[in-house]
This record gives sequence, structure tokens and C-alpha cells, in this order.
Amino acid sequence: MTQLKELGNPEEFWEYFEIISKIPRCSGKEEKIRTFITKEAEQMGFETKTDVVGNLVVNIPPGAKNGKNVVLQCHMDIVCEKNNEIEHDFSKDPIELDFIEIKGEKWITANGTTLGADNGAGIAYMLTLMKRIYTNELIFKKLGFGLLFTVNEESGLKGAFDIDKELFKGDILINLDSEEDDTFTIGCAGGINTIAKFDFSNVFSDFSGQNIVVLKLIVEGLKGGHSGVDIHLGRGNALKIIGRVLWNLNNQFDIEIIKIDGGNKANAIPREANCILLVDKHKESEFLDSFNKIKSDLEGEFKGTDPHIRISIESLRNYEFHEIFVPKVKNNLLNILKTIPNGPISYHPENKDLVHTSTNLASIRTEEKSITIITSQRSLQESSKKEIYEQIEEVFHLANLNINVQHVGDYPGWTPDWDSQIVHISKKIYTELFNDKPKIRVIHAGLECGILKKHFPNMEMISIGPTIVGPHSPDERLLIKSVSKIWNFLLEIFNHIEKKF
Repeated sequence: MTQLKELGNPEEFWEYFEIISKIPRCSGKEEKIRTFITKEAEQMGFETKTDVVGNLVVNIPPGAKNGKNVVLQCHMDIVCEKNNEIEHDFSKDPIELDFIEIKGEKWITANGTTLGADNGAGIAYMLTLMKRIYTNELIFKKLGFGLLFTVNEESGLKGAFDIDKELFKGDILINLDSEEDDTFTIGCAGGINTIAKFDFSNVFSDFSGQNIVVLKLIVEGLKGGHSGVDIHLGRGNALKIIGRVLWNLNNQFDIEIIKIDGGNKANAIPREANCILLVDKHKESEFLDSFNKIKSDLEGEFKGTDPHIRISIESLRNYEFHEIFVPKVKNNLLNILKTIPNGPISYHPENKDLVHTSTNLASIRTEEKSITIITSQRSLQESSKKEIYEQIEEVFHLANLNINVQHVGDYPGWTPDWDSQIVHISKKIYTELFNDKPKIRVIHAGLECGILKKHFPNMEMISIGPTIVGPHSPDERLLIKSVSKIWNFLLEIFNHIEKKF
């Protein structure tokens, strides 16, 4: 395989990217990557600080007194997603890097897992800056840096929420978690997760029927993606699709269900789902005919957005089970999957391309004595966010199953400041450097800037980054040439701020 350091300037970025790809860093498990960054910084003589929740800051003071600090920020954790057929333990296995070429453009990706460029690219940029300052390849007299590495971004922005406000100081914060190299992000949606749990004694009933066949229904091959920035693309949601299949089959054949599972992360559009079900042996042939008709309709419906969608059913011989969903739970669960809103709810009144409010049916799990459904809602406006999560809660309550509903992980949006100094500086430098105008946007996803802005209201903020496609899914890939583009852009911003001060 190509040596990563041969991919272009800065070489250190690719060297660090390869190293951190071997370090486990799922959300909540950032200890090893934090230890690595801390050791690197301290070996170079830079001060490090860690707060009680695990956020890390590397302080690089300016070369002269009375200098100014710029805060660079990224998160250390990644979404740990993989394809079902891939054997991979994120707690110990290194991410297997690979290269692909699409329409003449070279990308780095991973074999069957998330790549971790979200936000490994940010980590690599910040380590590269640290190293080049240490080796005197970069010298800033009036400008210092606070390199802020946060934890648990992907599982609820927890590091940003609980950050120690004394951990760092600065006038400008540059977040490195955007995913288009020609675009600045200056605002984002707020969000919340709504979790429903069927947690009571009568979810299941004993089963000892005869003349039945056990079948496994599988939905797979969907693109999935980020439940915020990709929610408007019309991609199939595996839970909504399997819900449609089951709802229709149940209406025709009164099936029994043993378990249903699908999806994984609240911030990912589910790509796969499966259900273990029972059908009368004497109706199996008729059942399969109906299934094939439904399958054909759905695969045709989604062939434009998900050309590799696969909906299949297989027989499970000698499958051992003792319980099935009680009829009321089965029927109402299928009604929920059939009717629960999913996808964009509204678009911004002044920008028809920007999703204003959305909801994502994220996961369902059958556990020993319960069923848990996780959904996530996002909006650019707090009142609209509240309206949609209340609607989702009422859908669960309408099932009349005493479902326990909780709202967790509430986080604020980031109100854009179109006239901030850092926005004007960045626009000017980008235009001069690349002879083109950058796009400036507000995104339908959560960024730590929204929370950090609440903690540090006087700090100007902007988010930039290299081009990343398919974050939060095994299709994630990083455009190689965009890495040097963003690096050069960052350096020009630093030089401009240094001269300005």
C-alpha cells in the first residue's frame, strides 16, 4: 500500500493520520488517543491540561509578550460503524486503510468500517501544527494556540457540555469538524434524542405452537449516512423499510414476531435491520409470494438512492425460542414503525435547500424483557425542535402500551454571525488564495461550536475542514487533495491574524 506520508503536504498530517488510525477511540473510550496526544505534546515541551470529563488542551504560547491566542478545536472520538459481514473489534483492531479513485479523484477510505476522518483529520492537523512549531518550521511571534481536543462529541457532545471554562482562553475559535473544503460553517442545528422503552412484564408470551416455520427477514445494503447532513437525500431507512414489510405481511397473514433489531447510532441513518418471525407452515408459499411483491416494489422505489438495497428472507431450521411478542405489542409496534415520522419535517423559509427540522428513526433493539427504540430530532429553532420531539413522544403514547419515553442529550444550536471578523478574514483569504468565493452555510447537524458559544459568548467561531463523504458509515472517505488545501488555508489565516495583531 502507498505510504501515507507520500500523499502530499503536510507529510506530518499523513504520518499522524496513520498512527491515530491504529488507536481505539470510540465515543467514551478516548483514553488511549488522549494519552498519545499528551505524550507527543509534553515530549515537545508544551503544557497540557485535562479537565474532569477528559477534554484536553495543549497550550502553545506566543513567541512574544502580549500575544493573542487562537483556539483550534476538534473531537477525539469517532462513530464506530461497520458492515455486518466485517469482523472488526473497535476496542483493539486498527482501522484498515485503503485507497480508491472516483472520477479521477483520489480518496482514502477504510475496509468495511468508518474511516475516522471525522474527526481524525482535525487531530492530525493540530498535531502537525504542534510539531512544526516545535521544529521551528513555523514561527509565530504574536500568536499562540490553544489546541482543544474534546471527548464524546459523537455520543451527545458531552465533552463540550461539561467543559471546564478555565481550560483555555482565546478570542477566536476555529473548529476543524466541517466536511467540505470550499465551505465555511458558521451555524448549526440543535438536537435531542427521544428514547422509548417497552419495559414491562407482558412484552412477551410463551409459545408452543405447531406447524410453523421460522423465518429471518433482512434489510441491508443501504447507504445510510449522517442523520443530520444526509437526512434530506431521500436514502432508505432500514427500520422504516422493514416496518413497511412487516406491517403489510402482518395484515395479510397475522405473523408472530420473536425479535426485531436494526440501526446502531442515534446520529446515523440505519443501514441494516432484521426480524425473526413465524408464519403458518400451510401459508408459507402464499406468504413468500406476497413478500416477493413487496420486496420488488420497495427495491424499485429506492433504486435511485440506494442501488444496492437487498431485502431477503431465509428459513431458520432448528431455531430455538420460547417466547414471542404478545399480539398487542406486535401490532402496535408495527403501527409505530409504519406511522412514525422520519426525515425532513420542514425547510428553512429563506433557504429552501436548508433543512430546518427533521427526525430520524435510528435504532430498535429487542432485549431480554424489553424493546428499546431510539430516535433523534434536530432543528434550527428551539420551539420547532420541541414541537417535533413532542410529536414523536405522542406517537409512542398513542400505542397505549405504557411505553416509557425519555428525552436525552438536548443540545443548543449555533446562531450564525455573518459579520464576525473571522468570517470576513476567512472569506478574503480564501478568495485570494484559490481565486474563488467560498460557500458560507448553516448546517443541519450538531457542532460543538453551538455549545462552546454558550460557554464563551464573546469568542468568534468558524468551522472548516477537508472534504469528507459518508461520515458515520463504512462508506466514509477523505479527499486526499483537500488536506493540503485546508492546511495552506489555515496557515494563511494564522499569518493574517499574526500581522493584524
